[in-house]
Amino acid sequence: MFLKRLCLVSILAIIAIALSACSDNDPKPSDAFSTFTKEWNKQDFKKMYAQLSDTSKKAITEKKFTQRYKDIYDGIEAKNLKVTFDKPEKEKDPDDISSETFKYHVKMNTVAGPLSYSGKTSVVKKKKDDSYTWTVDWDPTMILKDLQMDQLVSVTTLESKRGEIVDRNEQGLAINGVADEIGLFPQQLEGHEENKTKLAKLLGVSDDDINDALSASWVTPDSFVPIKTVPQSETKIIDEANQLTGVVIKETPARVYPCGMACSHLTGYVGSVTKEDLDKYKDKGYTESSEIGKTGLELIYEDQLHGQDGAEITITDSDHQPIKTIAKKDPVDGKDLKLTIDTKVQKTLYNHMDGDSGAASAINPKTGEVLALVSTPAFDPNQFVLGISNSDYQKLLKDPEKPLLNRFTQTYAPGSTQKPISAAIALKNKVITPKTTLKINGLTWKDPSWKGDFHITREDSLPSVDLEKALVVSDNIYFAQVALKTGADKFVDGMKAFGFGEKLPFPYAMEASQVSNNGKIDSEGLLANTAYGQGEVLTNPLHLALVYSAFVNDGNIIKPQLLVTDDDSKPSYMKKNVVSASDAKEISKALSEGVETPSGTAYQPQIEGTPALAGKTGTAEHKEKQGTQGKDDGWFVAYNTDNPRLLISMMIENVQDKKSNLKGSHYVVDKVKRSFRELLK
Repeated sequence: MFLKRLCLVSILAIIAIALSACSDNDPKPSDAFSTFTKEWNKQDFKKMYAQLSDTSKKAITEKKFTQRYKDIYDGIEAKNLKVTFDKPEKEKDPDDISSETFKYHVKMNTVAGPLSYSGKTSVVKKKKDDSYTWTVDWDPTMILKDLQMDQLVSVTTLESKRGEIVDRNEQGLAINGVADEIGLFPQQLEGHEENKTKLAKLLGVSDDDINDALSASWVTPDSFVPIKTVPQSETKIIDEANQLTGVVIKETPARVYPCGMACSHLTGYVGSVTKEDLDKYKDKGYTESSEIGKTGLELIYEDQLHGQDGAEITITDSDHQPIKTIAKKDPVDGKDLKLTIDTKVQKTLYNHMDGDSGAASAINPKTGEVLALVSTPAFDPNQFVLGISNSDYQKLLKDPEKPLLNRFTQTYAPGSTQKPISAAIALKNKVITPKTTLKINGLTWKDPSWKGDFHITREDSLPSVDLEKALVVSDNIYFAQVALKTGADKFVDGMKAFGFGEKLPFPYAMEASQVSNNGKIDSEGLLANTAYGQGEVLTNPLHLALVYSAFVNDGNIIKPQLLVTDDDSKPSYMKKNVVSASDAKEISKALSEGVETPSGTAYQPQIEGTPALAGKTGTAEHKEKQGTQGKDDGWFVAYNTDNPRLLISMMIENVQDKKSNLKGSHYVVDKVKRSFRELLK
């Protein structure tokens, strides 16, 4: 009897264990929902749909389910999706329940910023024969909180403003303005077909361009068909277009460059973003419709000028009327920039250069504020922004004067504008004093040790030359002999002290001035030539202007400044003590004599009303062989001597070809003096 009871207890225990094991292996609702959330995180919408309850599947088809998720997530740019749920601490026996409710949590990044929400849903039992599975009761609020089946999701871009660039006087250089979009209304052209040809000629486009625009698939008789956008400054074109029946003119937002051609290389321009731009600036808020800086300051300061567009995600009804905003990111406008540039100085230099190929810079030599950077010939940046025609662009590309080339960033042989630097190096190395006099006979000189025909020539035949006279009359032989006495190593070190071979501490990338092609001077001939600005020495126009600031700053070269800041501290220097204060004063005095005395190379032409100036001319000769004719570039670097506040460095190419009674560097002297008269009158 006892044994029978023991056997019965054992059998019951075994059955209980077996049943318990079966219960543990039965599918749990939490496992099913865990699988569902994993597929949700992977955005595998087909597998999600397969887990839906029959009731949910009756409400939406698989195609609509997967498409709706995809469209909404793509539209709001959902990224880093993370779906979790609250798993119960203690599982209920799945055999004893028909459903289980779970709280889920959704987090994602969207075009409108981070988005998170929570909700609840049920996992319901679905029986099949002797087994069962768990399915998910789904509704649209799981896609986005509060979304209903018949509602839509709208994404609106909240556009930011690009930062504007203004000059020191708040004059616009690159601003957010408007332009005039000139277009046609097809139905108004009936009976006035000739106006298409008239408009094509007026806008510089072809008849085919207009016909192609009018035949686009979207065009209807009452469509506005844009043909070309022009700056509002083009009043003649706009007025004439307005007289043509069928032509309509609309204002449209546009980046505007009020300074036009005078500032084109300085400001640069913006253009449509490219695929390469989108790859380069990934995750910086650019879209396929964005504009981005292409050249000049627009490119250099792109990070500051570019705004961050905002966005708003809204639930709407079927008529697209807003119901609820579920996420919003406000736009962040780009930063405005105020430059030390003075539009008046910029335009004055540009106008006096009169389309000649050349470059100019202007600074305040006491503060380092860069007042102008000019390159001529130039182009109209407004054309590029508003859509330059291919024919106009090809004209610019093929123009032998190269109007698209930014010359103020380049380097050039400085000619005799190098001589004050050579003088400062010799003085610092005590090779000469301001009173040292050299005896020189005739117009040519050759060191007895030199072989071949190489020799040095000069324009004036003074038999006895000191430093002041050498600078006033620009004596090549004097500076060649002084450089030879200085020696190549000390001369190169002196040039480096003036910043040759270094990049300028300036946001605009300028070519570095150089002593020679390899940075060394390994022959007496090269040393002699370099001393008066020939050889292989090359100088950037802005760097040369900064170098001359040493002669009004007690031997210190001012540091250039392009942005206006709130910093009221004293000006800082790029290089200190490149020449002693007393020697700087002597050089400045000689440079003043070179302009103010009849024997000076910068004396002519005399321009009535010009303030007292100090400066140095230069004619850089480009010859294949000594003694032959070649290309000449003319220079003049000058500053006003009474409370120095303006220093101009200007270079004009091919001065040998100018149809003017002013030859060589005198051609440039005239332009610079007229600029001083206009700016400091």
